[in-house]
Amino acid sequence: MTVVHHRGDGVVERHMAPEGLTDAVTELLAAGHRLALVAGHDDAERGFHVAYAFAGPGGARTELVVRVPRGTPAVPSLAAISFPAGRFERAMHDTLGIVPTGHPRPRRLVLHDHWPADWFPMRADASPEARFRPDQGTFSFVPVEGQGVYEIPVGPVHAGMIEPGHFRFSVVGETIVRMKARLWFVHRGMEKLFEGRAPADGIALAERISGDTAVGHGLAFAMAVEGALGLEVSEEDRLVRALLLELERLHNHVTDLGAMANDVGFGVVNAHAQRLRETLLRHHARLTGHRLLRGGITVGGAVLRAPVDTELVGRVAAEVAELVDVALGNAVVVDRFTGTAVLTREAAQNMGVLGYVARASGLAHDARLDHPFVDLGPELRVVTRDEGDVMARFAVRAEEAAVSARLVADLAGRLGTSPGSGTARSGPAPGDAGAGVAAGLSLVEAWRGTACHRVELDGAGRLARVAVVDPSFFTWPALPVALADTIVPDFPLANKSFNQSYAGNDL
Repeated sequence: MTVVHHRGDGVVERHMAPEGLTDAVTELLAAGHRLALVAGHDDAERGFHVAYAFAGPGGARTELVVRVPRGTPAVPSLAAISFPAGRFERAMHDTLGIVPTGHPRPRRLVLHDHWPADWFPMRADASPEARFRPDQGTFSFVPVEGQGVYEIPVGPVHAGMIEPGHFRFSVVGETIVRMKARLWFVHRGMEKLFEGRAPADGIALAERISGDTAVGHGLAFAMAVEGALGLEVSEEDRLVRALLLELERLHNHVTDLGAMANDVGFGVVNAHAQRLRETLLRHHARLTGHRLLRGGITVGGAVLRAPVDTELVGRVAAEVAELVDVALGNAVVVDRFTGTAVLTREAAQNMGVLGYVARASGLAHDARLDHPFVDLGPELRVVTRDEGDVMARFAVRAEEAAVSARLVADLAGRLGTSPGSGTARSGPAPGDAGAGVAAGLSLVEAWRGTACHRVELDGAGRLARVAVVDPSFFTWPALPVALADTIVPDFPLANKSFNQSYAGNDL
């Protein structure tokens, strides 16, 4: 029997038996809903349960919640009907030991082979210290055989300031036949670190999930908590939050535009892009006290230390447009970008790709439009391209930077001189005892794509479970697909055009 509960955060929560899960998910997917998150929770008193969160048309949000017996923890696998679901299931099996029955490829995803097979770090009774086996350097992948095929291993240690990831190329001549990526080399235990904290104390942790997405993850966490507690946020504070999101989007797009030009040897564009990035970061420090905009989001509110310098942002946007023209006026840049690492619309759709990568392949996914927390008005324009190549991903970034600059100007004008409140307008104070067991779900269009957080609070109003999905979790698997028939020298460029987060993925 299915029990339906309409939560205060607008989520329709459906509790059901595992036997009805596949049909319910099939129905939601057919109706245009997107799987946004799968999160297991080990409640020491009530046992296991698994929440499947869906983002639907018209701002609809649905959760399917399934209770799982502790003695034989298992759920029916959804891998046959949803590629992202299959990856969520593998991750859940690694960290909680919940078996996805019928999964076609149930090998490990998050934990590498030297991690203990009987140790599940997200269980309530997990020992803080795992007993590791010797690292044999094993890496499961499908080898490509045939005349002239050879392998190129890259990473996990890379040159420069980059986090660890291993890429195994099967190549004929210079052409990539197949690439397999291996991530999850760094385990910070981010979701575990939230447990037991007061909600207000979780903001600083959320801002560090992925360093370049402090606002995106900080806001997603805050909104999930607010949904669980029933906090109402003022229009003024929601405007400040939207403004901070656009500032974060702008400085990251500026950085990537320069870096992509640099990867084809056009360093002068990168030098000027980094100069503009530095201008924006110094502006950020005046606004929130931190160059990466940490401290601007609070549970229940938002705050600015100083008014936004819209003239500075406008000048930067104008210079970015000039740099884009300079880059696209160079025949070598255009030749290297055009037709390189194509991700088709169909592949992007099937794999659940998000953000600018999806929009460059013709998918207009954008939580600012689909799941808005404030009305951004006519200045918001979702930028898409159909080609799905490096050029399309460059063009989408360039136009999104311009849109963000216009949104900043508009939002700052609507705010006037108001710095935001930093506090909730109504509802129980975050962390108050007696808040009751509650859950909240949020969807925020961070600069890489939609970030999703799901929060559960215990009876004392403290964090019992925080599940985090960075958009990189959805988009990383599409990189190997786009690399088929791409030459090896174009891998750095293709990878930069995706620019997914290692930290946001690995947690």
